[in-house]
Amino acid sequence: MQKKLLTQIRNEWRSNLWLALELLVVSVVMWYIVDLLYCRVATYLEPRGFDTEHCYLLTMRELTDKSPDYHPYASGKEVRNDILELVERLRRRPGVEAVSLSQNSYPYNGSNGNGRISYDTLVSPEAICRLVTPDFMRVFRYQGARGETPEQLAEVLKRGEFLASENLYLNKHFDIKQLTGKDGFHLFGDTTMSYRLGAVLQDVRYCDYEEGRFCRSFAYNLEELARYNPGYINTDNELCLRVTPQEDHDFIARLKADSEGQLRVGNIYLSDVRSFADIRRSYQQGYSNQLRNYLVGMGFLMLNIFLGLLGTFWFRTQQRRGEIALHKVHGATSRAVFSRLLGEGMLLLLIVTPLALLVDYVLASAELNAWRGGTTLQAGRLLACAGVSFLLIALMITVGICIPARKAMRVQPAEALHDE
Repeated sequence: MQKKLLTQIRNEWRSNLWLALELLVVSVVMWYIVDLLYCRVATYLEPRGFDTEHCYLLTMRELTDKSPDYHPYASGKEVRNDILELVERLRRRPGVEAVSLSQNSYPYNGSNGNGRISYDTLVSPEAICRLVTPDFMRVFRYQGARGETPEQLAEVLKRGEFLASENLYLNKHFDIKQLTGKDGFHLFGDTTMSYRLGAVLQDVRYCDYEEGRFCRSFAYNLEELARYNPGYINTDNELCLRVTPQEDHDFIARLKADSEGQLRVGNIYLSDVRSFADIRRSYQQGYSNQLRNYLVGMGFLMLNIFLGLLGTFWFRTQQRRGEIALHKVHGATSRAVFSRLLGEGMLLLLIVTPLALLVDYVLASAELNAWRGGTTLQAGRLLACAGVSFLLIALMITVGICIPARKAMRVQPAEALHDE
C-alpha cells in the first residue's frame, strides 16, 4: 500500500510539490504558535513559591496634629512600639493565623529593594531584598528548598540569620544549598558585617507571568534592624495577615468595624484593607491583557491555517471523484478508498516533517522563538512542540479529506464517471 502511494505521489509530483511546500510552511508556523503558547502556559503553571489565599494587606496611617486625638511622639521608639502593639492586637483576633510587617516584600508589589550578596569570591547579581518580620514566612507560606516549613523558616529569621532563594547563584552554576549554615556572607553592600545563611528558599516568583529562575531574592529580619534603628518600623511598612478559611467571610467589613475602637494605638490607625485576590488581579491586569491578546491572535492564525488546509484537501478530494468512482468500479470498498486518500495526505505530511523540524531547529538556534529557561532551544521542548504541531495538522488533514470523501463515496460510480 505504501509503495503504491509513493508511486502515485511521484507520478503527480507537480501538484504534490505545491502541497508539500504548503504543508512545510504550515508546519513551521504551527510549531512557532505551539512553542509560544507552551512557554506562556508553562511559566504560568510554575510553582509560585508563596500562597496569597486568605491573605490581606492593611495600610497604616498616623494622625496629624490637626486631629483632636493627636499626641506627639517623643521618639521613633514610641512609633515602633505602637505599631508592634497594633500587630499584637491583630494577632490576637479570632481566626487570624499570622501577622507580619515588611518593606517592599509582599507578592504582586511592583516596588523593590535590591542588593547583592557576596560570599568569598561569589557575588550574586542584583537580588530582591525582602526585609520582613519572621511571621512573613507563615503569612505567605514560604517553603524551604530542603523541605523546611514556614514555621522553621520563621525561626531562622528570629535567630538573626538570613534566607536566600535557591537560584541566587544560578548564573555561576553554583548550588547555594551547599553553603547553608555557613557564616561569612555580606549583605546590603556592607563588608564589615558578616551574616549566616540559615536556610535556602524555594524560588519565589515575582508574579504569575515571570519565571522563578530569574526572581532572585533574600530575606532578613526587619526587627533585627529596628533594634538599632527604630525608624525601620514605621507606618510605611506593609502590614499583612492571613486568616483561617473559616473566618474568611466578610473579613474586611468586620475589621473596619473594629478599626476605630480596638485597632487604633496612639496615633496609629488602619486606613485601608485589601484582599490579595484584588491585589493580584490589579497588578497582573496588563499581563493578563497581553496573554489574552496572544491567545486571540494565535487562535485567529490557527483558524486561518485550519480553513486553508481544510479548503486545500477538500478541493483536492472533490476533484478526484472520478478516481474514487474507478476504484469502486474495480471492487474497492469505501473504507479502502478512504484509507488510500487519507494515507496519501499523511504520507505527504510525514515527508515534509523532517524538513520542517530542521527549519524549527534553525529558527530556535537563531533565537527567533520564545525564551524559556534562559534559552530558546531545548531538545525536549523542540520535539514536543513539533509533535503537537504534527498532530494538529494531521487532524486538519483528516477533517479536510474525511467530509468530502464520504460525500463522494455516496455517489454512484456510473454517475460520477458520467460527470467526468
